[in-house]
Amino acid sequence: MGSTALGGAAPARAGLAQKNGALVGSSFKPCSGFMLKTSPKLGCSWHRVRASIASSPQKQYSPKTSAVQSGEEVRIAVLGASGYTGAEIVRLLANHPQFRITVMTADRKAGQQFCSVFPHLITQDLPNLVAVKDADFSKVDAVFCCLPHGTTQEIIRDLPQQLKIVDLSADFRLRDINEYAEWYGHAHRAPELQEEAVYGLTEVLRDEIRNARLVANPGCYPTSIQLPLVPLIKAKLIKLSNIIIDAKSGVTGAGRGAKEANLYTEIAEGIHAYGIKGHRHVPEVEQGLSDAAESKVTISFTPNLICMKRGMQSTMFVEMAPGVTVSDLYEHLKSTYEGEEFVKLLNGSNVPHTRHVVGSNYCFMNVFEDRIPGRAIIISVIDNLVKGASGQAVQNLNLMMGLPENTGLQYQPLFP
Repeated sequence: MGSTALGGAAPARAGLAQKNGALVGSSFKPCSGFMLKTSPKLGCSWHRVRASIASSPQKQYSPKTSAVQSGEEVRIAVLGASGYTGAEIVRLLANHPQFRITVMTADRKAGQQFCSVFPHLITQDLPNLVAVKDADFSKVDAVFCCLPHGTTQEIIRDLPQQLKIVDLSADFRLRDINEYAEWYGHAHRAPELQEEAVYGLTEVLRDEIRNARLVANPGCYPTSIQLPLVPLIKAKLIKLSNIIIDAKSGVTGAGRGAKEANLYTEIAEGIHAYGIKGHRHVPEVEQGLSDAAESKVTISFTPNLICMKRGMQSTMFVEMAPGVTVSDLYEHLKSTYEGEEFVKLLNGSNVPHTRHVVGSNYCFMNVFEDRIPGRAIIISVIDNLVKGASGQAVQNLNLMMGLPENTGLQYQPLFP
């Protein structure tokens, strides 16, 4: 979808006279070097970009109903809005006809206007940032929680029970709280909520997500790995042993926090393997693959950091079951995802490239014959911030609210 173009040499609006380059009769204030029209309660506002609709919804969503009705407005809170995934939620919701952001939190930047943190979203009509402890959830219907791993369990536990929640951290992804404690170094702080949480791999667990109140949004690596492997494992087309995965991520996958290892001079002109002995996404991937196999699956997984902003590629080396060919793998993935909007199997020998999915909620994949007989190579690519995080989160909340899951997500990839 396109977006409404703002700025340029636009004529003065009717009833407003220009004086010294500004429009008389309206309230303007500076923000990051721009003069913007503002409202008394909101910072950095001019026009809310709603390119896909003619007008904003007039009615508010009622949690007493099972689904959002046409024309109803769903009020959204974004917790941890100053990080990459929070900003991506805001960008995606600019084209959502029924989700409106009413609360945004960022403890270290509380009191600031959102456009001062992310000037590229200066056109959006948004509330100022507040600390989580000061957030008012009385006018909120659903929450995107974009806080760091290990910080969300207690916060989500204390939220009003009627709220629908999509958590983008890892805090509710692992069903076994003992396994969570082993990998994340502390006991689970909301075990009663863990029993309620539904894992949010949309194309695989759509029915469960639709009826959930709390969804644990998958990690980016697990999304790119499970989308191709889960159907093949369920169909018993590949062996459960000897699954080797080499994955590469853009630097945004490491978050926005200041880290010496992520400085430009540390990562430029190179590729960096990390978490070799045990990356925290390993138990999440193994949980999903084991569910598909109905038996324990163990993988070899090596993540790598690449000097690019966005994008993720997972290359999977698998051994086929006896009598199975690469064509069988391809045809099964084709039939599995034929009706899916956001998962695409490429034709023939076309190789998926990260540059072909940037800015979009798509996962592109393909299957290739290995030079070693009986083995196949599967490549999948996603934008780690969209399908690997915020895009899948919006897709999940759409399902939870009874909306078409592609609502607000029909952004095409950016190329070149």
